[in-house]
Amino acid sequence: QVQLVESGGGLVQPGGSLRLSCAASGFTFSSYVMSWYRQAPGKERELVATITSGGGSTNYAGSVKGRFTISRDNAKNTVYLQMNSLKPEDTAVYYCKAARLGRVYWGQGTQVTVSS
Repeated sequence: QVQLVESGGGLVQPGGSLRLSCAASGFTFSSYVMSWYRQAPGKERELVATITSGGGSTNYAGSVKGRFTISRDNAKNTVYLQMNSLKPEDTAVYYCKAARLGRVYWGQGTQVTVSS
């Protein structure tokens, strides 16, 4: 049974930091490209960051570049998103996604709220 379980969301003040985790099971995690997406109320889901299967290459949305860092630990079947200098506009539900050769899996999401 495939599972992607996000954790680490919560309420944080502007300028603060959070680290999201996504624990995977039920598939060969190390073979999959992993991504973080987010969806704010009333908006479409958008790509935040992507990391290749081996972790050697990453890409970021322009709005988070320099503030967020995606990483993975294939030994722990986990992908992370370190979020620094958070802004109110980062408020959204954050989802992790696994993809390989047309096969896609999604997590259930974790809420991140940036507010004073």
